[in-house]
Amino acid sequence: MQHIHNIAVIGGGSWATALVKILLETKQNVYWWMRNEAVINHIVVHKNNPRYLQSANLGIKKNQISSDLSFVLKKADIIILAVPAAFLADALAEVTPKQLQNKYIVSAIKGMIPNKNQVIADFLEEKFGVLPSNLGIISGPCHAEEVAQEKLSYLTTASADAPFAEKLADMLRCRYIRAKSCADVRGIEYATVMKNIFALACGIAHGAGYGDNFIAALIANASQEMELCLSLLSPAERDVNDSAYLGDLLVTAYSQFSRNRTFGSMIGKGYSVKSAQLEMNMVAEGYYAAKCIYEYSQKLNVDLPICNAVYRILYDKVSPNLEMHLLAQKLS
Repeated sequence: MQHIHNIAVIGGGSWATALVKILLETKQNVYWWMRNEAVINHIVVHKNNPRYLQSANLGIKKNQISSDLSFVLKKADIIILAVPAAFLADALAEVTPKQLQNKYIVSAIKGMIPNKNQVIADFLEEKFGVLPSNLGIISGPCHAEEVAQEKLSYLTTASADAPFAEKLADMLRCRYIRAKSCADVRGIEYATVMKNIFALACGIAHGAGYGDNFIAALIANASQEMELCLSLLSPAERDVNDSAYLGDLLVTAYSQFSRNRTFGSMIGKGYSVKSAQLEMNMVAEGYYAAKCIYEYSQKLNVDLPICNAVYRILYDKVSPNLEMHLLAQKLS
């Protein structure tokens, strides 16, 4: 039997919307923060987000959704962050450590803080003094669009506090969500960062005219590259063939809903980074992650061929066709 918790969801995008839908399904007390007052008013009246996942029915009441972040934080015992990593510091700019004290903070963000090269757990510990035992993670493989369609989906939760990780998983379990818990907070965070870069690589290859055979080899090599990187950044016993790692990589690399694959495909077809970003009007976390992981690889003196190729295409403006040709020589 699920217990009822007071939960704040921070963010107004597709993943935040999907999480609100799930938590309402499991009868949690949900408080939702987003900036846009017009969108808030629409949701209250029409019970759907007009900008993201319009088909998702959201039975949320007027007193549960607000642009007042202090109000939402005060109401909650568990706070779920679901804004793009690049905008997290800005979203929490007015928040004090005291406002988060004695609360559980959960990251549903699949990215790193640009310029600081921090995964979200490290950022929260440094910026707000959140204890590891009060930190949690929600990961896939799961696309928000399929949650909206109520298609069977899988989530993984993680925390250093095993009972909280399981409590978090239980909060998410419903007729179309299966969830399991583990302790690999940093490993899963880095894996979600890397899978976005690999999805970008797959998109670039597709956009440049490479076929499924090449992309299959690319993903197989990406899994090995992920395992190597995780062993250096967060040493621990883990099976990268688990759905939290390989499963999330596969769905992000192949799915029609993957914004990172879509962004990469546009780059492979010759779009500039700026024009691809403007046309998508959504954040592809892999763009920022590519720079973060590249800088890590330079410090660690480790060769990550796929991540390096994506970095050179996005930041050094090397031809996607040339980089894919050179990368093809390194794949096994």
